[in-house]
Parts: sequence; C-alpha cells; structure tokens
Amino acid sequence: MTKVQVSLPDDAEDGLQAFIDDVDERLSSEEDTCQVVRDTLIDLFGDREAWERWQSGKPVSPATRVRLQGYDPCNATLEAEYYAEKDEAKFQRSKHLQWLWRQFDATPMADNVDFALRFRQMLANHLFEDAGDNLRIFKGVTFSYGHNITVGDNTVIHDDVHLDDRGKLTIGDRVSISDGVHIYTHAHDVVDQTEVRNYHTDIGDDVRLTYDAMVNAGNHVGENAIVGARAIVKSDVPAHHIVVGAPAKSVKVKPGFEDVAEPLEAGGERRVDDREIPYDLPEDRDTFDEFGRDIGGPVNPHRTE
Repeated sequence: MTKVQVSLPDDAEDGLQAFIDDVDERLSSEEDTCQVVRDTLIDLFGDREAWERWQSGKPVSPATRVRLQGYDPCNATLEAEYYAEKDEAKFQRSKHLQWLWRQFDATPMADNVDFALRFRQMLANHLFEDAGDNLRIFKGVTFSYGHNITVGDNTVIHDDVHLDDRGKLTIGDRVSISDGVHIYTHAHDVVDQTEVRNYHTDIGDDVRLTYDAMVNAGNHVGENAIVGARAIVKSDVPAHHIVVGAPAKSVKVKPGFEDVAEPLEAGGERRVDDREIPYDLPEDRDTFDEFGRDIGGPVNPHRTE
C-alpha cells in the first residue's frame, strides 16, 4: 500500500467534527436551506460582524453589501438554472447545496484534506441521489444539478473533475477519477446546438479514469477498465479493457483478466441511443434561444415522454 493513516490533533478534530455535525443536522431539519447555507458561509468567511452591522441598519459599502448578499444562495444563479428541461423542484434545493459546496471550496479550509473530504461526503449525502460510504471528493469538483448522480462506496474523485448530470450519471464502487476528468450525460445537436439530448452514462465498479480523460454522454465503461490520459470515450468500453486515444480504442486487456474479458475487437460498440432519457418541456415555460438563429430545427430532436 502507498498511503498511511493521517489524523488531526484532538482539539482540532473535535471542533471540525462538531462543525460538520451541526451543518448536517441543520440540513436534515425543516429549516430553510438558504438560511442554513447563508449562516454557514458568513461564519466560514469570518463576516458575522459585518453581517450584523448591515442587518442592524448601519451603512455598508456597495461591495460589502454584494458580498454579504452573495452568501445566500437564493440571491445567486448557476448555469444549470437556465436549462429548460430540469426538474424545478429538485433543482432548487440542489442549487442551494451546490452554492455551499462551491463557496466552501473557495475557503482556506477546503485545503485541509482530512476535514474537507468529510465535509464534502456530508454534503454529497444531501445532494446526490445516492452517495456511498467513504466517498472522497477533492477540491474543485462541479456538477450540473447533483441530484441525478449516484456514486458507490470507496470511490475517489480528484481535483477539478466535472460530473455532468443533466441526464443521469451512475458511478460504481472503488472507482478512481483523476484530476481534470469530464463525464457527460447530455449532448447537443450538430446543427441546432440549443437542442439537447439527455442520456444515462454509467461508470462500472473498479474503473480508473485517468488524467484529463473525457467520457461522452450515454456511454458505459465496464468494470475494472482503464481509460488512458486524455482519452475521449465515444463508445462503450468492455470490462477489463485498457483504452487510449481520441476516440478511445481498446489496446490491451488488463493482465490477469484475459480469460474473462472480451477480445479487443469487441470494444467500440455504440449504444447511446438505447440510453437516451426522454423529456417534455412544459408548454407554459418561458424559453429562449440565446443565439437567435433560424436554422430549420435539429437533425436529431430529443425523445419526448
């Protein structure tokens, strides 16, 4: 094994765990989530005195007011807020939890690894559809919504990973996702880029997605497979295969699994159409085309319910 156990001093451990437990308890209660997030961020950023001064009616600078208002996720917008097909009810709470996650990552405490991993595990328990035990998520990980993500036990997600869950994302047990990986569950039409198709993307148990790799929407990476650095997965990866390149292709079976793995030529099957997630847009939803072009419509419209 290449790692050792690390622990914090007792006094620090007690204080940090008490903080995690307090936020967890408040998020589990009927308390307004915006208020929980706001209070947590005000204290994490050391702005309680300025907040109380502003709340008491004393003057603050415009910049201070913007900063204080920004701790409240009800005063914030995220990119995914513009996605017309999202589940509005689910997104509202997810947005508030995402805001806490992202702003926490901007604090010095986000670099205190032992503490930060536990804090993000707690947040994932509230944000994800399902979050496994001993989930280790490092700094700078982003999501579309969060509530369409399922992650298994003992999985590690390293710095600056993007987990798109505009469709549905499933990640198995003991998966290792390296820095800079992007996993997608949606795709845009080649003609009308405002037309979006959503998919179920599935990463099997014991998979390794290495540095800067990308998994395109609707693909399945089979158990115990390895996706090489900067590879782009555009079709299914069979179990126990090692794939490299753009597009990723099977080049080897992991040693010791030759008797159970499919042959190398079995790689490359595309089944994304089978994994499309249909959706309808409410007729009364106020949508807009940010590009304002008349191009005659998409080549492959999304499936409806």
